[in-house]
Amino acid sequence: MPAGLLRHCPPPPSRVPIPSDAVNVLMSSTSYPRDAEDWRGRFIVNLAASLGRRPDIQLDLWAPPGELPPGVHDIATPEERQWLQTLSERGGIAHLLRHDRLLAAKASIGLLQRLHHAYRRHHPQVMHVNWLQNALPLSGTRTPAVVSVLGTDFGLLRLPGMRLALRRVFKQRPTVLAPNAQWMAPRLQVMFGDVAQVRPIPFGIDQSWFDLQRAPPEDRPRHWLAVTRLTKNKIGDLFDWGAGLFGPDRILHLFGPMQETVAVPDWVQYHGPTHPAALLTTWFPQAAGLITLSRHDEGRPQVMLEAMAAGLPIIASDLPAHASFIDHDRTGWISSSPDDLAAALTRLEDPAENLRIGSAARQWAADSVGTWDDCAARYAAVYAQLLAGPPVGKQVAHPAGVR
Repeated sequence: MPAGLLRHCPPPPSRVPIPSDAVNVLMSSTSYPRDAEDWRGRFIVNLAASLGRRPDIQLDLWAPPGELPPGVHDIATPEERQWLQTLSERGGIAHLLRHDRLLAAKASIGLLQRLHHAYRRHHPQVMHVNWLQNALPLSGTRTPAVVSVLGTDFGLLRLPGMRLALRRVFKQRPTVLAPNAQWMAPRLQVMFGDVAQVRPIPFGIDQSWFDLQRAPPEDRPRHWLAVTRLTKNKIGDLFDWGAGLFGPDRILHLFGPMQETVAVPDWVQYHGPTHPAALLTTWFPQAAGLITLSRHDEGRPQVMLEAMAAGLPIIASDLPAHASFIDHDRTGWISSSPDDLAAALTRLEDPAENLRIGSAARQWAADSVGTWDDCAARYAAVYAQLLAGPPVGKQVAHPAGVR
């Protein structure tokens, strides 16, 4: 866990002295945890912390308020911090799109304008943009850019004119599109492969998840976990397929913020939003497994990677994103019907099977993903490659497991 994730004090922290030959990187993100119990943007603070630990990187960050890790410098203005905080408290643009399209459109314009000004008042050697939408204000600049692409970005790409606008931005500079999962690479290659390199870079996993010691469940009740934002697509088939499978001897614990009006059945124990510390110390050690039956545009959900690193078996819906890193009946279970879910629960409540699949999942996470420091090394290599002036486009996608 990053140390001391508390709200920003108004003045930004002083810059930590850095080597003169360090690469100056400006990272932008519209999500960031405001404190230790905030679930939003936790992967951003982990990524920033790992890059901030590297002596060859000088990291500046434009993001909503929240305490920065050592070695990271906040470059947002007070007005921008306040605006981003308000947007975050409203649930972000994606949440606004589901509830108030007019307000979402206004927020989108405000975001693009503020990013436009931020990108032009700073002159880093490399831009590191999280989410495709945040790359649009780069138009008119020439700074090399790395764009971390997540599964939700594919919803943006369905908007009229969006691909053309992004292609125009990417043509103006050396660009690496860095999806956090291999399954996205072929689609991005088709859309942008002639104007940008496509290089999958998986996010990392905090070492504390690998260090977690859990024993296979032996006594009833069995505790199963679902950790997700509550929307219709994120819940997916969980409530329909789970009816009749859970009760006093098999309890489903649901964690996450209510982002749409979703009726939670009375056989589900809903706990509201959670945070990694609670999952790490309380819930993962006693759980039989993690369940996600999402129908959402998934990338590679961080909580699933953390579960695998902890040796906690996963039951997941049959989505390309899930199938890309879960090997059915070896590192997890892919479920495509109510009968599949019932079979998976029975199989994984057997202590030997639980241990077998959990151990294989942990080994896969160590070999194919690694820690956040491994992730930072992958990004640092791409920054250096961009500054060395590689040819743009026609890049062969790297396997997700390559560090």
